[in-house]
Amino acid sequence: MLTLQGENGRGLTTQGVMVDLNNSGIEGTATKPVLDAACMAELRALDPDGKAQLVKRVLATYQASLAKLVGQLQLARAEGAWDQVSRVAHTLKSSSASIGALALSGLCADIERLLRAGDSASALPLLELFQAEVARVDAAVGQALQHLQAAAS
Repeated sequence: MLTLQGENGRGLTTQGVMVDLNNSGIEGTATKPVLDAACMAELRALDPDGKAQLVKRVLATYQASLAKLVGQLQLARAEGAWDQVSRVAHTLKSSSASIGALALSGLCADIERLLRAGDSASALPLLELFQAEVARVDAAVGQALQHLQAAAS
Protein backbone atom coordinates (compact mmCIF):
# COMPACT_ATOMS: atom_id res chain seq x y z
CA MET A 1 0.00 0.00 0.00
CA LEU A 2 1.13 3.53 -0.74
CA THR A 3 -0.07 6.66 0.98
CA LEU A 4 -0.66 9.58 -1.36
CA GLN A 5 -1.16 13.01 0.13
CA GLY A 6 -3.57 15.53 -1.32
CA GLU A 7 -5.67 18.48 -0.31
CA ASN A 8 -9.13 17.69 0.95
CA GLY A 9 -10.59 20.98 -0.22
CA ARG A 10 -10.58 22.63 3.25
CA GLY A 11 -7.61 24.94 3.30
CA LEU A 12 -4.16 23.46 3.85
CA THR A 13 -5.29 20.28 5.53
CA THR A 14 -4.16 17.12 3.77
CA GLN A 15 -5.85 13.81 3.70
CA GLY A 16 -4.02 10.49 3.35
CA VAL A 17 -5.32 8.20 0.66
CA MET A 18 -4.34 4.55 0.60
CA VAL A 19 -3.92 3.17 -2.89
CA ASP A 20 -3.42 -0.52 -3.53
CA LEU A 21 -1.05 -0.32 -6.46
CA ASN A 22 -0.66 -4.10 -6.47
CA ASN A 23 -4.23 -4.54 -7.56
CA SER A 24 -4.29 -3.23 -11.10
CA GLY A 25 -7.24 -5.43 -12.00
CA ILE A 26 -5.21 -7.40 -14.53
CA GLU A 27 -5.12 -11.16 -14.10
CA GLY A 28 -1.73 -12.77 -13.59
CA THR A 29 0.10 -9.66 -12.44
CA ALA A 30 3.04 -9.94 -10.10
CA THR A 31 2.76 -9.28 -6.39
CA LYS A 32 5.42 -6.58 -6.59
CA PRO A 33 3.98 -3.05 -6.55
CA VAL A 34 3.49 -1.53 -9.98
CA LEU A 35 4.67 1.89 -8.74
CA ASP A 36 7.61 1.91 -6.34
CA ALA A 37 6.70 3.54 -3.02
CA ALA A 38 10.13 5.14 -2.58
CA CYS A 39 9.94 6.85 -5.97
CA MET A 40 6.44 8.10 -5.23
CA ALA A 41 7.64 9.39 -1.85
CA GLU A 42 10.39 11.33 -3.60
CA LEU A 43 7.80 12.94 -5.85
CA ARG A 44 5.59 13.82 -2.87
CA ALA A 45 8.59 15.31 -1.05
CA LEU A 46 8.94 17.89 -3.82
CA ASP A 47 5.45 19.21 -2.94
CA PRO A 48 4.92 18.17 0.70
CA ASP A 49 1.71 20.12 1.30
CA GLY A 50 0.21 19.17 -2.06
CA LYS A 51 -0.63 22.77 -2.97
CA ALA A 52 0.99 22.56 -6.39
CA GLN A 53 -0.58 19.14 -7.05
CA LEU A 54 2.80 18.04 -8.38
CA VAL A 55 2.19 14.30 -8.08
CA LYS A 56 -1.14 14.62 -9.86
CA ARG A 57 0.36 16.71 -12.66
CA VAL A 58 3.36 14.40 -13.10
CA LEU A 59 1.19 11.28 -13.21
CA ALA A 60 -1.31 12.84 -15.62
CA THR A 61 1.49 13.99 -17.92
CA TYR A 62 3.13 10.57 -17.74
CA GLN A 63 -0.13 8.78 -18.56
CA ALA A 64 -0.76 10.98 -21.62
CA SER A 65 2.84 10.54 -22.76
CA LEU A 66 2.66 6.78 -22.21
CA ALA A 67 -0.33 6.46 -24.52
CA LYS A 68 1.38 8.52 -27.22
CA LEU A 69 4.72 6.72 -26.98
CA VAL A 70 3.18 3.25 -26.93
CA GLY A 71 1.32 4.15 -30.12
CA GLN A 72 4.59 5.30 -31.69
CA LEU A 73 6.33 2.12 -30.58
CA GLN A 74 3.60 -0.12 -32.00
CA LEU A 75 3.69 1.68 -35.34
CA ALA A 76 7.49 1.54 -35.51
CA ARG A 77 7.43 -2.16 -34.61
CA ALA A 78 4.86 -2.89 -37.34
CA GLU A 79 7.07 -1.08 -39.84
CA GLY A 80 10.22 -2.83 -38.65
CA ALA A 81 11.74 0.54 -37.69
CA TRP A 82 13.80 -0.91 -34.86
CA ASP A 83 15.85 2.26 -34.37
CA GLN A 84 12.60 4.14 -33.63
CA VAL A 85 11.42 1.36 -31.28
CA SER A 86 14.76 1.71 -29.46
CA ARG A 87 14.34 5.51 -29.15
CA VAL A 88 10.83 5.15 -27.73
CA ALA A 89 12.03 2.46 -25.31
CA HIS A 90 14.82 4.83 -24.21
CA THR A 91 12.33 7.64 -23.54
CA LEU A 92 9.95 5.37 -21.63
CA LYS A 93 12.84 3.89 -19.64
CA SER A 94 13.60 7.26 -18.06
CA SER A 95 10.08 8.58 -17.61
CA SER A 96 8.84 5.29 -16.15
CA ALA A 97 11.69 5.20 -13.64
CA SER A 98 10.84 8.75 -12.54
CA ILE A 99 7.34 7.72 -11.41
CA GLY A 100 8.44 4.40 -9.95
CA ALA A 101 7.29 2.09 -12.75
CA LEU A 102 10.53 0.18 -12.31
CA ALA A 103 9.50 -3.07 -14.01
CA LEU A 104 8.47 -1.16 -17.13
CA SER A 105 11.66 0.89 -16.98
CA GLY A 106 13.72 -2.31 -16.77
CA LEU A 107 11.90 -3.88 -19.71
CA CYS A 108 12.50 -0.74 -21.75
CA ALA A 109 16.20 -0.82 -20.85
CA ASP A 110 16.46 -4.45 -21.99
CA ILE A 111 14.56 -3.75 -25.23
CA GLU A 112 16.75 -0.74 -25.94
CA ARG A 113 19.96 -2.70 -25.25
CA LEU A 114 18.95 -5.59 -27.52
CA LEU A 115 17.87 -3.33 -30.35
CA ARG A 116 21.04 -1.24 -30.16
CA ALA A 117 22.95 -4.51 -30.49
CA GLY A 118 20.87 -5.31 -33.60
CA ASP A 119 19.05 -8.24 -31.99
CA SER A 120 15.41 -7.55 -32.82
CA ALA A 121 14.57 -11.28 -32.63
CA SER A 122 15.47 -11.40 -28.93
CA ALA A 123 13.57 -8.16 -28.31
CA LEU A 124 10.27 -9.55 -29.65
CA PRO A 125 9.33 -11.58 -26.54
CA LEU A 126 10.19 -8.59 -24.38
CA LEU A 127 7.92 -6.42 -26.49
CA GLU A 128 5.06 -8.79 -25.64
CA LEU A 129 5.87 -8.45 -21.93
CA PHE A 130 6.13 -4.69 -22.49
CA GLN A 131 2.48 -4.54 -23.62
CA ALA A 132 1.29 -6.33 -20.47
CA GLU A 133 3.41 -4.14 -18.20
CA VAL A 134 2.17 -0.98 -19.92
CA ALA A 135 -1.38 -2.09 -19.13
CA ARG A 136 -0.44 -2.63 -15.46
CA VAL A 137 1.29 0.74 -15.20
CA ASP A 138 -1.52 2.60 -16.95
CA ALA A 139 -4.07 1.02 -14.59
CA ALA A 140 -1.99 1.85 -11.49
CA VAL A 141 -1.42 5.44 -12.61
CA GLY A 142 -5.12 5.81 -13.38
CA GLN A 143 -6.01 4.44 -9.94
CA ALA A 144 -3.55 6.79 -8.23
CA LEU A 145 -4.97 9.76 -10.16
CA GLN A 146 -8.52 8.81 -9.15
CA HIS A 147 -7.52 8.67 -5.50
CA LEU A 148 -5.68 11.99 -5.72
CA GLN A 149 -8.73 13.57 -7.33
CA ALA A 150 -10.99 12.15 -4.61
CA ALA A 151 -8.63 13.46 -1.91
CA ALA A 152 -8.68 16.94 -3.48
CA SER A 153 -12.51 17.07 -3.44
